[in-house]
Amino acid sequence: MSALTFHAGPLALARIRTHGLRAEDIAVVPAAAGGPKGLIFRSLDQWVFGEWFPSAPRERTLIGSSIGTWRMAAACQKDPVRAFERLGELYSGQRYTSTKPSQEQIDEVVQGLLNEFVRGHEDDIVNHPHHRLHLLTVRGKRLLSAPGHRYAEMKGFAAAALHNLASRDRLAHLMDRVVIGDARGGAAWLRDTFDGFATHFSPLSRQNLASGLLASGTLPMLMNPVRDIAGAPPGHYWDGGIIDYNLALPYARLTRQEPGSIVFYPHFSEHIVPGWLDKALPWRRAARGPNRGWLDNVLIVAPSSEFLSRLPRGKLIDRSDFKHYGLNHDARILAWKQAMDAGERLRDAFAAFVNKPDLSLIRPL
Repeated sequence: MSALTFHAGPLALARIRTHGLRAEDIAVVPAAAGGPKGLIFRSLDQWVFGEWFPSAPRERTLIGSSIGTWRMAAACQKDPVRAFERLGELYSGQRYTSTKPSQEQIDEVVQGLLNEFVRGHEDDIVNHPHHRLHLLTVRGKRLLSAPGHRYAEMKGFAAAALHNLASRDRLAHLMDRVVIGDARGGAAWLRDTFDGFATHFSPLSRQNLASGLLASGTLPMLMNPVRDIAGAPPGHYWDGGIIDYNLALPYARLTRQEPGSIVFYPHFSEHIVPGWLDKALPWRRAARGPNRGWLDNVLIVAPSSEFLSRLPRGKLIDRSDFKHYGLNHDARILAWKQAMDAGERLRDAFAAFVNKPDLSLIRPL
């Protein structure tokens, strides 16, 4: 059995049927939130950004939230292979002195991780000759505009959960989407309104790269919000995955400017869950609602159930591992390393598909 599953929208499938899967056709790479889950793609990311894409250079939009943004920032470094290696080492190497660390301790560890990851690579990331990086973040409004203490933040996010249960449009009363993106352009397909959230666009720069990456991965209640990012609207910022967990975005608009372009999406499953608060709402799936056509030019590659069954604990590594392993950090780090090493199977399966596409493996989204 293959380590990967393939799921495609009709336009992506038609392109692959006619031309195969070519690097020159890939215009957008989304990267989902999901914490340590993203590390499973380390080897695949290294091959895609270190070998496949360099064989067909072109402008590409890399867009992510939370760890997805951090992965795409690794892709923009001069040596992406080493950058993805470092990201895996740094992220898995988190250590805390308590099983319930304070917000301040988590902030200190994560900020140290990101500073080590970005330091000395700022210009590479912001000025990559071909990649156009876009970071997704969330800015609070009303109850979440400036919560003065932890309980105010809890009240604000409790209200957000109730609003979201009613509809995503209701959630938009409490938060905006802020895209901190490459100042040279890209992602024109994202500019026109496509959902109920007000979306602000701010230029990515050397000055706001680190704070933007931090904001994109700032977990509510576990970390303190990031305040007043340079060049972005003033306010309190949290994890972009709250609104854009799996990046349910209007990708098919891209085909108006670039017919035949494909959105290549390494993802954790075939399902695209719009927001973090939608995880428990199975009727909220991007391919099932009125916006189903957004994914017509998307190819999702995801780990198969057979692959997942062979990982430590029989699942993707995730934040529950912090609780499972407690303060036995060495055991957790070893398990995560084993999972990242197992990800070489994902790389090999994808490279084999690129070299000889087997259309029988592709299922509709």
